[in-house]
Amino acid sequence: MEKPRLDKYLWSIRLFKTRTQATDAIDSGKVKMNGMSVKPSKTVSLGDQFQIKTPAGKKTIEVVGLIDKRVGYELAIKNYVDITPEEDKIANIATSPSFYTGKRLSKIGHPTKKQRRDLDNFLSEDFDI
Repeated sequence: MEKPRLDKYLWSIRLFKTRTQATDAIDSGKVKMNGMSVKPSKTVSLGDQFQIKTPAGKKTIEVVGLIDKRVGYELAIKNYVDITPEEDKIANIATSPSFYTGKRLSKIGHPTKKQRRDLDNFLSEDFDI
């Protein structure tokens, strides 16, 4: 089997949602191999160790299997070993495991038209005490 590129490998083991996100993270220096910055085209070999910073937190992984196609989660986690130090795992729990998608959160911000009408009706009612 041909050795996969780093960006394709990180995408296939589901550390990044898209291959473009994996490439951008590598280019911005958020992925390091043994403390050294690498390029997205770097080939991955068995035994390589990578330090990865994602919005979900820091991870350190060791490659134990090579894949170049995206597979299900159960198969993907069999291709690497998470060797993240304990203090980083604790810090990762404190942060949110999801990533920001750019969409506005529901029920936050301006009220909807219905909510505005209900609010206006409530405020315009005369209170007899």
